[in-house]
Amino acid sequence: MVLSVCLKFYTFAVIALLYARKTSTLNNGLALTPPMGWLAWERFRCIVDCDDDPYNCISESLFMDMADRLVEDGYRDAGYVYINVDDCYMEKARDSRGRLVADKHRFLQGMQKLGRYIHSKGLKYGMYESVGSTTCMDYPGSWEHIAQDVQSFKEWEIDMFKFDGCFTEHEKLDKSYPEMGRALNKTGRPILYSCSWPYYFFAAGKPFNYTQLPHYCNMWRIYHDIDDSWNSISSIIKFYGDNQDLLTSVAGPGHWNDPDMLIIGNFGLSYEQSKTQMAMWAVFAAPLFMSNDLRDIRPEFKDILLNRKVIAVNQDPQGIQGRRVYSVAGIQVWTRPILPIGSHAVVFLNLRIDGTPYKFSISLRDIGLTNHKGYQVEEIFLNYDYGTLHSGDEFKCRINPTGVVMITAKVQGSNEL
Repeated sequence: MVLSVCLKFYTFAVIALLYARKTSTLNNGLALTPPMGWLAWERFRCIVDCDDDPYNCISESLFMDMADRLVEDGYRDAGYVYINVDDCYMEKARDSRGRLVADKHRFLQGMQKLGRYIHSKGLKYGMYESVGSTTCMDYPGSWEHIAQDVQSFKEWEIDMFKFDGCFTEHEKLDKSYPEMGRALNKTGRPILYSCSWPYYFFAAGKPFNYTQLPHYCNMWRIYHDIDDSWNSISSIIKFYGDNQDLLTSVAGPGHWNDPDMLIIGNFGLSYEQSKTQMAMWAVFAAPLFMSNDLRDIRPEFKDILLNRKVIAVNQDPQGIQGRRVYSVAGIQVWTRPILPIGSHAVVFLNLRIDGTPYKFSISLRDIGLTNHKGYQVEEIFLNYDYGTLHSGDEFKCRINPTGVVMITAKVQGSNEL
């Protein structure tokens, strides 16, 4: 018992030191693990005609429905706690005092009451705006209105804020993202800050200083908007692998690279591809924001999203982003350090589309698993126990096309938290 307590104290001390090292930047104390929730954009876009499509339009009833589903279907208890409004919630013009106004037909009760409904469910409330004079969908933007908009967000009692950057000069982006962060911090509310800042430089082919991001943002978009397709998922995976030295250097507790939303349960991904997205986002230490219709999601996709073992990898408190350690002929291996210290999550990814599962084997040593004590190995989608493997042992599996095998390899004899 004394040994167990000492080990746990040591582990917590290590985590505290990691937090102190990695979060002494933005200093809002938020997102010490990747945030999780639900976001409207990819699935519901800017559907605003509630007469034509009342079930899918951007409205208070949509967000209330999703809040109900997060609670009643177990998502909140699994960690998905944010409900995020995106573009198209506003009137097309500000009021006579220059303030943002929620659409009077689609948000009858206003944004504050929507937030209070979300809070009554034990959830957190996310809001959207954009740097320029207009948002991406041509609603009023925050340019020259940052202080005024932040006052509205404070009154609406938001817990998270996404700041987009469409149609805006890069000099304005460099000015506005830090300015918005300072304004949010001055509200006295703990508001998680999501930036799109680096993406707009990437999209324009302009250089960007990624090392500044943890000083201003809790998470940031780095690549093109996700869409409902396997091509979109695979291109994001390629981008992460090709740029992993840069991306891993800036990620950690309080500040995360954001590859965009989980599209599991929509129309474009197969079951295998859905497991792939979940596994890769876990190894990426990525924010997990679903954008789907939780009212009619199929059980097999719900099970992927609620897989507690995969979520635990994503939420590992060390906050170390995974890396691609092997890539040959469409087969990749990605590893991520997890607790207990010395342990790893490993994803074996088959990007091939030649129609048959790929038989693959590799020694643990060759993917960086070299602890002399050996590892307790489990496949965490199938809950299959491989027993104890050592660094010289071969790991063998069959990987379905566009699918994954995901294991945890925990150091033998370690005490878990």
